[in-house]
Amino acid sequence: MSIHKEKINPEDDLGFGTQPVIKSQPVINKDGTINVKRTGISFFSTSNSYHSLITMSWTKFWAIVLSGYMIANILFAFIYVSLGADSLDGKSGVTFFDHFMDAFFFSAQTISTVGYGHISPQGMAANSVAAFESMMGLLAFALATGLLYGRFSRPSAKILYSKNILIAPYRGGRGIMFRLANQRRNILIDLEMEVVFSYNEEVNGKTERKFFQLELERKRVSILTLSWTVVHPLDENSPIKDITPEELEKAQAGFSVVLKTFDDTFSQTVHSRTTYQHDDLVWSAKFKPAFERDEDGRVVLDLSKISDHEVIG
Repeated sequence: MSIHKEKINPEDDLGFGTQPVIKSQPVINKDGTINVKRTGISFFSTSNSYHSLITMSWTKFWAIVLSGYMIANILFAFIYVSLGADSLDGKSGVTFFDHFMDAFFFSAQTISTVGYGHISPQGMAANSVAAFESMMGLLAFALATGLLYGRFSRPSAKILYSKNILIAPYRGGRGIMFRLANQRRNILIDLEMEVVFSYNEEVNGKTERKFFQLELERKRVSILTLSWTVVHPLDENSPIKDITPEELEKAQAGFSVVLKTFDDTFSQTVHSRTTYQHDDLVWSAKFKPAFERDEDGRVVLDLSKISDHEVIG
């Protein structure tokens, strides 16, 4: 393989050691998550509950909240119905389904402490269940409120990366480059970029993963106002200046991107990660401009054009 091995620092391993990439499974996923599957944890373990609820998608989060709300009300409705027809005063239904729906909506009023008063519990058993349900409702809504606040207030970076990484003309030679931009309107300052190249290599008959950092044209910028094209020059100092597409594919090569920046809104340091695999690389191409000026001369950045590029032959 045409890699200058004297450039390799064996300590640049991203915490993965020498584990090789198999079947094009990247070290880091496109969305920045670490591509490691964990097993051996009990199904009832709560060690990851908070983290999962904070970081999961909004669709999953609301599905869990609404499912929990419906299941709780259905469960308490069955309890009220099982206590007998006289456990709830003011119900209007005559069939079992009507009784159940009266109990369901009474449960919904009780668990949220609304209590319209049309239906009320009768007897020690029904009152005890209603009291317990109202207490559980207060705790559940407090927990849901905390999780909702945590999701909104959690510092994070919304960075849009180009879909491909290009080998493009650069200062009379070539360079490996990708482009990024901030999806939010907030201000990101003191951005620091790190790009790690990794590949499989046969060592004494065993496949190992090798890592090393790529030197960048510019690894820091003071403020991200438009887009940032990150460039690794393929010059005489580059350890992969003579790399070929066939070698990249054979070695399951990849580029891991780690960005650290200070978010002016949160007043905290935030991070962003992504990865490019060998098949994400486009040879002999260059990015198209992603911004223009409006009629008043103001710069307009079109985020939908971040990935736009053209092959130049």
